[in-house]
Amino acid sequence: MTWRKAVAAAAAALPALATAQPSGPTGWLARPVAELQALDKVSARVSVFPAPVGQTVRFGTLAITVRACHVRPQEEVPDAAAWIEVRDERAGAGAPPAFRGWMFAAAPAVNMLEHPVYDLRVLTCR
Repeated sequence: MTWRKAVAAAAAALPALATAQPSGPTGWLARPVAELQALDKVSARVSVFPAPVGQTVRFGTLAITVRACHVRPQEEVPDAAAWIEVRDERAGAGAPPAFRGWMFAAAPAVNMLEHPVYDLRVLTCR
């Protein structure tokens, strides 16, 4: 399976991921912690840190909340997907999130945080 087909299949599964934990051998498996990698473009600082589902973690001025984290079963092509909401504390109260949506470990460019100072990606869910 090419990576484009894998991404298309994962995108097709997103509504199911958002509403319930998939079941069966071909479904995604829920995990309680996302492992994230963040880059501060100004200082070139790269950090890898855990982000428990439902808790807010901070990186610089970003407040990052992972709402769901899923992995594929071991017998399938490795991938992880996390539903993430990112708020920039400098944006002020009432500002829309800097990012809200699914991020994929195997295809980080499919849906990414567009921020002038920070980059963020999902490494895995555990």
